[in-house]
Amino acid sequence: MDGYEIQRTILFETGYGFALGCERGTLEKFAVWNFTETACGRDCYWKSCHENRDAAEENFQKRAGRWRMMYGMQEKTKDSTAVFYRYYATERPVDIATFPQPEENSPVMLVNYNEGRRRLVAGGRLCAWSEILYPHPLTKEQMEDYELKPAPDNL
Repeated sequence: MDGYEIQRTILFETGYGFALGCERGTLEKFAVWNFTETACGRDCYWKSCHENRDAAEENFQKRAGRWRMMYGMQEKTKDSTAVFYRYYATERPVDIATFPQPEENSPVMLVNYNEGRRRLVAGGRLCAWSEILYPHPLTKEQMEDYELKPAPDNL
């Protein structure tokens, strides 16, 4: 989000959110990002550029609405108490049978970055293809079996 003045954000209880920004020094270049907010800061991805504020605002609202519908998540407030455990797929993008799905701990959210490469996450501490959130911690065996790395804030 460097070079942009962030004008609006929506952050969900999972730490996943959307930001709308305007390029500094202009009034006609806008962008919308998806991001994950962790204790290490914001990991940004899926940037889309727009030539006017109306198009950017429409994209921002559409993405946030789709997210609410898909995952049924609420926006984070100062009173939010939801706790999730984030894990990163550092060896390959997440696909069928490539992540644990224990019956008592089903994933809450799964995000493939879809950039054709790994990206820096967790404040630059890891390179990952994807992230997965669970309502409870995974066991050491589950992490090892599926080559997942815990987010620093899980510890």
